[in-house]
Amino acid sequence: MNTTQTEALIAMVAVLGLFVLMVAPAVIGILRDRRIDRQIRRAEAAPVAEPPDTRAASRPEHRAASHHHARAA
Repeated sequence: MNTTQTEALIAMVAVLGLFVLMVAPAVIGILRDRRIDRQIRRAEAAPVAEPPDTRAASRPEHRAASHHHARAA
């Protein structure tokens, strides 16, 4: 293997490396989108259960004592 062939091999490896660096983010994004789409399809196909009434449980009763305390002087 002479110098010209070695330089060509190094250049080819460098170009392939740059190509991988440029294409990798796009491939990762495509795979991520496919995974999210799969999760959405699975969630749409799942039976929907009624959530518990958390609104009433999270609100204090209307006549409940206030939790505000007077500041010490």
